[in-house]
Amino acid sequence: MLFVGVHDDGRCAGLPITDELLLSLSSMRSDGNTVPFPSLTVQKRTLHGCELAVALVEPSDAPPVRYQGRVWVRIGPRRAVASPEEERRLTEKRRARDLPFDLHPVASATLDDLDLDLFRRTYLPASVANDVLDQNQRSLEEQLTSLRLAASNGLATPTVVGILVAGRDPLRFLPGAYVQFLRVDGTDLADPVRDAAELSGPLPELLRAVEEKLQAHLETAHDLTSGPTEAVHPDYPMVALQQLTRNAILHRTYEGTAAPVRVSWFSERIEILSPGRP
Repeated sequence: MLFVGVHDDGRCAGLPITDELLLSLSSMRSDGNTVPFPSLTVQKRTLHGCELAVALVEPSDAPPVRYQGRVWVRIGPRRAVASPEEERRLTEKRRARDLPFDLHPVASATLDDLDLDLFRRTYLPASVANDVLDQNQRSLEEQLTSLRLAASNGLATPTVVGILVAGRDPLRFLPGAYVQFLRVDGTDLADPVRDAAELSGPLPELLRAVEEKLQAHLETAHDLTSGPTEAVHPDYPMVALQQLTRNAILHRTYEGTAAPVRVSWFSERIEILSPGRP
């Protein structure tokens, strides 16, 4: 935080705080000397009757920051050009902050938006060994944070993956978190529709609902001439449909799209579309 218009000992310098001065200070953000651009706000304030220009520079989330092509670091009471090792550490700090979208906290969500019973019953025992859970003295918030279903900045906030895995209503925060199922009696979307459904919910329940819907539409042929036991031949192997739909749901992109996973079942093929790039 930089105060312009006051001496080091706190006495008012009587400097006129004009719009030109404020514009001059704010233009430092994008004058090309500092890369990447800093987060800078400049405001006119009155402190103890003294008019000041106050410039606030936020810490960078993408270090190292270069000024006129050099990286500067603080060494005790003085500054110095960063060594290669210090630059490497700053680069590692940037990479640590470049979280994938799934691990971003959902600012408008709270732990009340998570089905904590589902988390304890389904996700936790599948992720952590039973003997470790028996010895674990962590609080629920710490468990959610350690498994990255929540992010902690003083207050535990569900992440995107937390909402997807254990959210009470994932669609409230992620409009594309559902599967659109369509069974068409023909080979084209314009043909008559036999069944249509929008399936949503936390991932364990969503996967179960999708597989139940697929199972309900499987048709089987019975071979009575196969010998003493009757042979059953489904038109599609269920294990293949499970793998395809699970991959479509678990590897889809949620960032920048509200499109659902689409499963379109025609009379002679099944199309599964997953939003995002491979």
